[in-house]
Amino acid sequence: MGREVGTTRAGNRTLGRCGVIVVGIETSTPRSSVALGDDREILGSVALSGATHQEAVVPALEQLLRWTKTDLVRVGGVAVGIGPGLFTGLRVGVETGKALAQVLGVPIVGIPSLDVLAFAVRYTRRLIGAVIDGRRGEVFYATYRSVPGGVVRDGDYRVASPEHLAAELEAAGLEVLLVGNGAILYRRVLEEVGGRVEFASAAHAFPQATALVELSVPRFIREEADRLYEVVPLYLRKSDAEIAWDQRARSASA
Repeated sequence: MGREVGTTRAGNRTLGRCGVIVVGIETSTPRSSVALGDDREILGSVALSGATHQEAVVPALEQLLRWTKTDLVRVGGVAVGIGPGLFTGLRVGVETGKALAQVLGVPIVGIPSLDVLAFAVRYTRRLIGAVIDGRRGEVFYATYRSVPGGVVRDGDYRVASPEHLAAELEAAGLEVLLVGNGAILYRRVLEEVGGRVEFASAAHAFPQATALVELSVPRFIREEADRLYEVVPLYLRKSDAEIAWDQRARSASA
């Protein structure tokens, strides 16, 4: 996987072609997950729902390390999903990943959660539309094309109404595979595009830490990690608190 590279060291961890154990943390949606893996296999994963991200992520990682009998000193990198998605979950996931990388002295990679969604269904000849529910009647989305070894994004990360997305797909006139909880939630609207649209299984409704690990391992092998301060949540719009503040400010000035 990836091109052959030499060996580099991060702290007392050795990063080479084999044995790069990566912690993956994905918290952009209501279904969070944590995974461990390297360039040969996924060692284990835990899916989280029904609990707040703050309460679940760190205990889940600790439990996963115990289950897989993986010592933290064997971890050579941290991968984190940066969204777009839910504000609180994203913030917690990103900060947890950065803190872990800093404490362990290992490199970190931030990967957009829409990329993670698309990667999970890469074995298709259709255009891939990754769609996450953005709430407020909107969706976060991006389109991708399959390439050997993964996917390549076609255009920007966007936020819009499902009707706007449907119109965009209609105008493109291509066969599309839609994946994500946003596609499932607004299926009736998106089905209006006609027979050119197919929906991925609900098993792929949320970006998964296992796919995040798979995506990130080649980057660690190629020594293409991010700077710690560059790993930040991908916000495509203001938070509810910011919108409420703006509304109060406008009311006060009126």
